[in-house]
Amino acid sequence: MPETSAVPGDELDLGTVLRALADPHRRAVVIELAADRTDGERACHSFNLPVSKQTRTHHFRTLCDAGLLCEVDYGNKKGVRLRRAAIDRRFPGLLDLLAAEFTRSAR
Repeated sequence: MPETSAVPGDELDLGTVLRALADPHRRAVVIELAADRTDGERACHSFNLPVSKQTRTHHFRTLCDAGLLCEVDYGNKKGVRLRRAAIDRRFPGLLDLLAAEFTRSAR
């Protein structure tokens, strides 16, 4: 399946990434993905986001546009995957901080 990302890994912009992570729902998605070291693909509906389908779509589009996620298009549904390698190259330690937040909030 074709994966798409709006931003090449070496062109991730700090301001854009921070704006995307400023929203608690989007941050929760990235935190959850960062905590999963298997870097598996997830269906967008598998995240527990208490928002409408339209708002959920907006959140995932914002994360993809920021370069944090890539989409996998299956035609009638989409999956997402964290762009761990690109993020770690551009912002070393960011995902570790987010994964630690996941662990801290799970207690």
